[in-house]
Amino acid sequence: MRMISATALLLFVPALAAHAGEGDINGLWARGDGKARVKIGKCGSDICAVNVWIKPGTSGEAVGDRLVMDVEPVADGRYEGRASDPKRGLTYNITITAGASSMTTRGCVLGKLLCKSVSWSRLQ
Repeated sequence: MRMISATALLLFVPALAAHAGEGDINGLWARGDGKARVKIGKCGSDICAVNVWIKPGTSGEAVGDRLVMDVEPVADGRYEGRASDPKRGLTYNITITAGASSMTTRGCVLGKLLCKSVSWSRLQ
């Protein structure tokens, strides 16, 4: 069984901000393992996380892969909702905790039985 992809764990939220601040998920993020960079921003009425760089040799991920998120703020810097991975045809429960320079995403499938957390660092 395939664990939740980086794109799928990416996770993210509200209208684009001119300047990144505490709790803002929009912008360019580097995954903690150094294998992916993702741009998060508004796409239609949702928020999308799109792979803009993938380390060569990383399997199962490609530039342009996206995660479409429908999340709501539940506390300062914390968002919860659902995310859809169109490439894999999967939907995840997602929780995002964001600060000014770092973010943690947690994606779960199978009724929250299988979960994975990923750390991110803000690049922009």
